[in-house]
Amino acid sequence: MNYTETEKEEIVVSEKKNKKFFVETYGCQMNISDSEIVTSLLRKEGYESAPSAEEADVVLINTCAIRENAEDRVRTRIHDFKSAKKNNPAMIIGVLGCMAERLKTKLLEEESLVDMVVGPDAYRSLPGLINDLEEGDKAVNVLLSKEETYSDINPVRLSGNGITAFISIMRGCDNMCSFCVVPYTRGRERSRDPETIVNEAKLLFEEGYREVTLLGQNVDSYKWFGGGPKKDFDKVVSTDKNLKVVNFAELLERVALVNPLLRVRFSTSNPQDMTDEVLHVIAKHHNICKYIHLPMQAGNSRILELMNRGYDREKYIERIEAIRTIIPGCGLSTDIMTGFCSETDEEYKDTISLMELVRFDLAYMFAYSERPGTAAAKKLKDDVPEEVKSKRVQEIIALQRRHALESNKKDIGKVFEVLVERHSKRSKEQVSGRNTQNKVIVFTSENHKPGDYAHVRVTNCTSGTLLGELLN
Repeated sequence: MNYTETEKEEIVVSEKKNKKFFVETYGCQMNISDSEIVTSLLRKEGYESAPSAEEADVVLINTCAIRENAEDRVRTRIHDFKSAKKNNPAMIIGVLGCMAERLKTKLLEEESLVDMVVGPDAYRSLPGLINDLEEGDKAVNVLLSKEETYSDINPVRLSGNGITAFISIMRGCDNMCSFCVVPYTRGRERSRDPETIVNEAKLLFEEGYREVTLLGQNVDSYKWFGGGPKKDFDKVVSTDKNLKVVNFAELLERVALVNPLLRVRFSTSNPQDMTDEVLHVIAKHHNICKYIHLPMQAGNSRILELMNRGYDREKYIERIEAIRTIIPGCGLSTDIMTGFCSETDEEYKDTISLMELVRFDLAYMFAYSERPGTAAAKKLKDDVPEEVKSKRVQEIIALQRRHALESNKKDIGKVFEVLVERHSKRSKEQVSGRNTQNKVIVFTSENHKPGDYAHVRVTNCTSGTLLGELLN
């Protein structure tokens, strides 16, 4: 019997209606966003989401390769899934994301841990790769792209609260920090069409979402001039002086103008690229949250140069001062790494002194973990003893807890606008949300539900949470 192309597509989808998939995500917000894209792609092909791996025909692990312990956790989880596969031999286990890109066929061939390996730019090929597996072929696609941004895909939101959502505005990274695998696992920088980003924000608001976070490895280097890799940007601009270029400041403002009730956040910024123009846009719009995550990594200029960060201690301090001048009361968080190659005790003390100077509200703190293939692994010696790394990271964690508590105590008595995100697990009468500085506030209210705004006076705090009372 001859079928039309539409009829053939309907038959394929019908055959897959009973096929179920399960996605488990590790790592950063970008990985969460990617899992939402994967879910959308598979559902479009007729697959259904399974509540657990044990009930799935296809189990996908979206992975992180930024640190060794992240990969170790993924390997442990893969072994768990392999045990579940004994009861369901037809189950397909696939590794997605950065770890898949870094290790490529090693997981499939040398270690025989999984059935499928798919890199961050190859998610469109997932349905075809699953079909190849079912027909007995290998399933690998780790090709990196200079154009792929998944702009045309409407992600299936997996956060669960229906209030906050991520919007990926760009992919890849060109910074080449010596310790980082991201440029090798996610490829070169490329920005999405701003119209698709704004339209995604509009759709989310219409669906009831009240906060979006614009995502990129380095959002401040966002540039749109009609597509193409970043390396072509200067060439294109130099040959067309009338070309309209959209930078991150303009994109941020466009998203803020979608609706004054839609909060806008972004992550991540890099000190060498953040401009005063962006800071003035944040200060101008009430619904752009007064919060910036500005990775520091280290407080010593020699170490920052070894890291190839593109700024020194003085430049970082200058950016902090600009933020505090243009956006008074802005919340600040950072990333800090201790024990990088050849870091001395005196250089480590520069990190402590910079923490004391800035006094971050929140910090993500880690000991250096050498990643194979990076410039640091190739050219620098990982010579700081593990016990020294551990001691240093415990010291900065203790210091940051003190700074966070001091920061929260200063908020006691202040009134903040809070976007309610969820009901408390402890009490039906308590709800929690975040203020514009990204601090969590818990308060009692019988009338406020997720998605509502409330004005709350802070009455008490811990190092991680503000406690408040609702104002009429």
